[in-house]
Amino acid sequence: MALILAIAPPAFADSNLPPAYWANRQLPDARQEAKAEGLMEELRCLVCQGQSIADSDAELAGDMRDVVRRRIAAGESPAAVRAWLVQRYGSWISYKPTDEPAAWPLWLAPLALLAIGAVLIRRRIRTRAQS
Repeated sequence: MALILAIAPPAFADSNLPPAYWANRQLPDARQEAKAEGLMEELRCLVCQGQSIADSDAELAGDMRDVVRRRIAAGESPAAVRAWLVQRYGSWISYKPTDEPAAWPLWLAPLALLAIGAVLIRRRIRTRAQS
């Protein structure tokens, strides 16, 4: 009986609701659909965490695709939709790094690594020249 009770909650965790209307449908306007698809490729699925919402089969990703398409169809720009989603879910949702102070290490790390590499190469050349 304890085993059945332990297994039962995950079995009922999946939703029985139908997917959101625009989750798997394209917008009738090809330009709007292109904007929506471009934005969906730049947004991270909160469930899968390694896929964009365009590639994910998670129910939440479908809901987010629906929101993106509805807002684009209503005339919002992709930047405005992204800003709304970042405000709601945090900057982690976007694959594009921001310029806020928390993201500065992402921008500075490659430069720091190149500088360290240049110093190490320069030292090695000098030690070989002296020997």
